[in-house]
Amino acid sequence: MSVTSQSESGSKPQRLTSGPGTLLVWLYGVMVVGAVSRSAVQISTEFGHAPLAYSLSALAGIVYGFITYSLVRGGEKARRAALVCCAAELVGVLTVGTWTLADPSAFPDATVWSDYGMGYLFIPVLLPVTAMFWLNKARRAAA
Repeated sequence: MSVTSQSESGSKPQRLTSGPGTLLVWLYGVMVVGAVSRSAVQISTEFGHAPLAYSLSALAGIVYGFITYSLVRGGEKARRAALVCCAAELVGVLTVGTWTLADPSAFPDATVWSDYGMGYLFIPVLLPVTAMFWLNKARRAAA
């Protein structure tokens, strides 16, 4: 048995990186680098200034990394895991985005998800919606 996941029929694993999936992998990859590197620097140099904001940025980077890995891995289990993570990501973006607008004093510094990802050209709010659409389309195409 190979290391890659396979469908119940024993055929090749469902590819999630074809077509728009390739763009999603690249965008999530860029977001991983941006969120993880930003939070690593902020946590190591000024954590006391805005611990919640920096911790949320680190969490965002971890979520982005898992979604990237799931998209590259492919297969039905990876697709479902990515779908769940994208939904959680969207809830996080909407929650933190609303929180930063309602109570700006709670965030003395911005997170990746602040103001719905405005500092990242709103990619954090658009990416999970686009990814969920693609992942559902990939499921229908595989059926």
